[in-house]
Amino acid sequence: MSADSFRVEVDREADGRWLAEVIDLPGVLAYGGTRDEALVNVEALALRALADRVEHGEPIPAIARLFATA
Repeated sequence: MSADSFRVEVDREADGRWLAEVIDLPGVLAYGGTRDEALVNVEALALRALADRVEHGEPIPAIARLFATA
């Protein structure tokens, strides 16, 4: 498993909240009151998900750049 970076998609919900999702890591999505807050939240969650994989001996991707916002 390898990637140049994790693709992050950001959308604004009808209620005004922002939703950011790391497409390459299933289930890694987070809300924020602003676009930047959603990005910070999802990046932190992605790092936790990767750390969990390391702790459980699961493979993680070799990456050159960690995040790329679409």
